[in-house]
Amino acid sequence: MGAGALTVGAYVYWRESGRLTSHGELWEYKRRLAKEMGEWVGDAWARATEMHACLYEGWFSGEDVEASMMRVRQLVEEVASRIRKGKISLGLEQAVLP
Repeated sequence: MGAGALTVGAYVYWRESGRLTSHGELWEYKRRLAKEMGEWVGDAWARATEMHACLYEGWFSGEDVEASMMRVRQLVEEVASRIRKGKISLGLEQAVLP
């Protein structure tokens, strides 16, 4: 869930210059992202949450991890792309992004 939560938080910070202060806000904004970007965001979020919940128990296989990583990576890359495009349209093309 770490990468998914950080990605949603980064998007909130970029879009609204704000911070999330609770898990409830995190889930609420994830729903907003899904409405904006597509339902696949909900799937990526669910995968990240599954990995977080099962991490210490070792209940998943390498296949599960790989599938989850691909979906969460898609979310991270999409948000990073939108932030980059937004910075360019705002005239901030020199901004440093990881």
